[in-house]
Amino acid sequence: MDTNEFFAPVRANTDSGNTASPAASDSAVGDNGQATEAANTPSEQSAAKPAAAKAERFPVWVDLHAPTPDEIHEIEERFGIEIPTREEMQEIELSSRLYDEDGALFMTVSVLTKATTDAPQTTAVTFILVKKTLITVRYADPVPFKTFIRRVKRSPSLANSAEAVLFGLLEQIVDRLADLMEQTATDLESLSNQVFISPDEKSSDRDHRETLRQIGRTGNLSGKAKDSLLNLHRLGLFLSTQARLKKDAKARLKILSRDIVSITEHANFIANKVTFLLDATLGMISLEQNNIIKIFSVAAAAFLPPTLIASIYGMNFEFMPELGWELGYPVAIGLMVLSAVLPLLYFKRKGWL
Repeated sequence: MDTNEFFAPVRANTDSGNTASPAASDSAVGDNGQATEAANTPSEQSAAKPAAAKAERFPVWVDLHAPTPDEIHEIEERFGIEIPTREEMQEIELSSRLYDEDGALFMTVSVLTKATTDAPQTTAVTFILVKKTLITVRYADPVPFKTFIRRVKRSPSLANSAEAVLFGLLEQIVDRLADLMEQTATDLESLSNQVFISPDEKSSDRDHRETLRQIGRTGNLSGKAKDSLLNLHRLGLFLSTQARLKKDAKARLKILSRDIVSITEHANFIANKVTFLLDATLGMISLEQNNIIKIFSVAAAAFLPPTLIASIYGMNFEFMPELGWELGYPVAIGLMVLSAVLPLLYFKRKGWL
């Protein structure tokens, strides 16, 4: 388990330019809007501490990575929500993945993980937008989350609001999918050259086993990427109907939706190319098999006349005059060889060999 809380960066004081915490600052804003001096005497300071303690800062992002039941219960009590179980996150129904419950938005999408391995997977990630906090529930550690967490630690301004964190994560997921699609297209180009390479080349895959394995892995990766893009597209449509989003958030959503459509088209192109390469590879295998069968067929046709002659002269009937002839055996052998050579020369002239 790994639970992290991220707070919005502290705003700068307009008078001095120094940062100050909303819970405990050097100056406070009064009812009339004018800055008043903070308590300096010990008695005033002790009286100000309880008030400062009450002003709790709510995080803009709570990241629950493989949470325990106690952690889930704590978050549910703290924010007054009911977090979906891991089984509910796996549901494919739209009503189970995207819904609004008492003002809290619940959004579950499939995110691609382990993309660089031979067994890429998709994992369900739930985004819960409640009040001014984003809660993410996940049971895997996809690369986009690692990258975005590093970016937030370097630039805290990326997490100045829950909506900013939500769109930052979605953009990071889409960027990751775009990078994977570009790398997949490069791999397919290399596979294409390998499929159509001359069999005489040293680097050619004669039995095409490794080529088929790579094509299968690429097709599996592109299929899971398309599933993740479909989920993101549905999430974008769901967010576009929410009136709570501000103008800048809707602008980011519009750009994000365009990127998703563009990458989806690229994924469709990759899927078509995977199908083409798979058909081409299977065609190459069929051609090689046909060549092998053709050799056996020609050999059988070439040795059929010698077999016939040997069968006749192997009967050893007394009334066969060639049996008592001194040159009978050599002549029979010569007929067998000649009957084998003539069909081979004929097949070669026709181009069948």
